[in-house]
Amino acid sequence: MAEYELITHNSEETSQFAERLAALLQPGDILALEGDLGAGKTTFTKGLAKGLNIKRTVNSPTFTIIKEYKGRLPLYHMDVYRVADSLEDLGFDEYFEGDGVTVVEWAHLIKEQLPSDLLTIYIYHQENDQRRIALRPESPRYEQLCKEIFQ
Repeated sequence: MAEYELITHNSEETSQFAERLAALLQPGDILALEGDLGAGKTTFTKGLAKGLNIKRTVNSPTFTIIKEYKGRLPLYHMDVYRVADSLEDLGFDEYFEGDGVTVVEWAHLIKEQLPSDLLTIYIYHQENDQRRIALRPESPRYEQLCKEIFQ
């Protein structure tokens, strides 16, 4: 499947792109976020939350692993960076099969637990405050979503 890319020039543009994406998300959607420390994964998730009409402040669940937020759709925000054993059953599938949108930061660390039907989003820090955001759809559903957001 194709890869879709854009450049954002500051954190506000990154957040706005995520907010537009959120408008297209449906129950059960899974977004796998990848990028170095400080690349903008949490900024992206904050934009998603805004687009899902979530009023609570969103921050990284680094030490809690999963945070849940209520909005137009529930948002399940996971940060699996500190998951010691990627094969440990932490009940992720309950979220993946749930009625909300699941965002997984550092998703490659639990790759064997992820469904194959997901949208992987790579965020790369460029010069200054720019970010290159690359979306890789892993199914026809996410391919269509990418086509809609990049129209």
